[in-house]
Amino acid sequence: MARDLYEVLGVSRAAKADDIKRAYRKLAQKHHPDVSDDKSGAEHRFKEINQAYEVLSDPQKRAQYDRNGTIGNGTSAGHGFADFGFGQGFGTSGFGDIFDMFFGERGDAQQTMRRSGPARGADLRHDLEISLEEAFSGVTRQIEFAHLATCETCRGSGAAPGTLITACDRCAGTGVMRMVRRTPLGQFVTQSACNKCGGEGNVVEHPCADCGGRGRRDVDRTLSVKVPAGLDDGSRIRINGGGEAGTHGGGAGDLYVYIMIKPHKLFKRSGQDIYVDIPLSFPQAALGGTVQVPSLEGTLDLAIGPGTQSGTSIRMRGHGMPTVRGTQRGDHIVTVHVEIPGKLTHRQRELLEEYASLGGDRVQERSFFDKVKDAFRPE
Repeated sequence: MARDLYEVLGVSRAAKADDIKRAYRKLAQKHHPDVSDDKSGAEHRFKEINQAYEVLSDPQKRAQYDRNGTIGNGTSAGHGFADFGFGQGFGTSGFGDIFDMFFGERGDAQQTMRRSGPARGADLRHDLEISLEEAFSGVTRQIEFAHLATCETCRGSGAAPGTLITACDRCAGTGVMRMVRRTPLGQFVTQSACNKCGGEGNVVEHPCADCGGRGRRDVDRTLSVKVPAGLDDGSRIRINGGGEAGTHGGGAGDLYVYIMIKPHKLFKRSGQDIYVDIPLSFPQAALGGTVQVPSLEGTLDLAIGPGTQSGTSIRMRGHGMPTVRGTQRGDHIVTVHVEIPGKLTHRQRELLEEYASLGGDRVQERSFFDKVKDAFRPE
C-alpha cells in the first residue's frame, strides 16, 4: 500500500508551503543517492521524497490529493513518478538536474574551466630491455620514441604566423559559461566550459597549418640514455623534460625509462647476488681441488673441499652485482652438482669395484640417521 505523502515528508496536513519546502530540502540532502550511506535504499527513498514534494508543493495537485487521495488519472501516492515531470527511466544515471542542483554541472564543469594558463606536458614511459651483462657493467643506449613537441612554426601559439589570437566573444575571454537555475531548493548557479573556445578564453581565427592550431606536433625523437651499473629489473630512470611539451608556456613533462633485464641462460639474479650451477665429477667432489667457474666478470677459480656433497652452495664474496652507487658488490653463489657417469670403461669399472670392496659403497649411516633425528626434533 502506498505511503501517505505527508508522512513521506514528515509534515502535517495543515503544513504551510514554506514548511513543506524546508522538510523537502532537508530530506533530499540527506537521502540523495550520492551522499547517503545507505546506497541500496537511497534511490527508492529519494523517489518518494521528490514525488511527495511535486504533489504537495503544487496547490492544485495538493487539493486533488487531499480530496481523492490520488492525482491526475487516478495514480496514487508512491507510483507514476514520471507523471510529475522527472522523465522516464529514472535511475542512477537519471538523477540529472537534481544532482546538478546540489553539486553543480557534471562533465566539463568537473574540469578546469579556463585552460588558457600554462599547463605542464604529459609524462612518457619507454621500456628498455638490456642483458644481465649490461646491467653488471652499465651501458649507454640510444632510444627512439614519439612525443608531442612545441610547434616551431607557431611557437606553441596555434595561430598562423602574422595572425592574431582574439578573446572569445561568447564568454568574454573567461572560458566559462554560467547558468542560473531556479529550483524547488532555491537558486543555483552552475558553470561549464565555453563551447566555442573550449574553455581556452581565446579564439584562433587562422590556425597554424603545420600543427592544425594545437600548438604541438607529433615528433620522433632519439635520445641517449645512460644505464648505470647495478640497476635491477623494473628500475626506472627519470629524464627531466624528456616528455611531451606543455601548452601556453607550460613546462615539458618527464620521460621515465623502465629497465627490463633479459633472462640469462646461465645466471640467476636475486638483488645484488648472482647464482650459478656447475657440474662436478665424482673424483673432484671426493678429493677436492680447484675448479674454474663462470661469472659476470669472467672465469673465477673456486676451491672445492674434499668430500663436497652434491647440492652444496659455495659463496664467493664480492663477486656479484655492484650497487648503483658502486660502494660494494653482492656475492657470486655457486651450487655444485656431482655428476655420475653413464658409461664406464673396463678399467674404470675395475677401479670402482675395487673401491667398493674397500668399503666405498657404504653410506655413512650414523651421519644419515643424525640428520633424520634433527629433522623430527622439536624446536
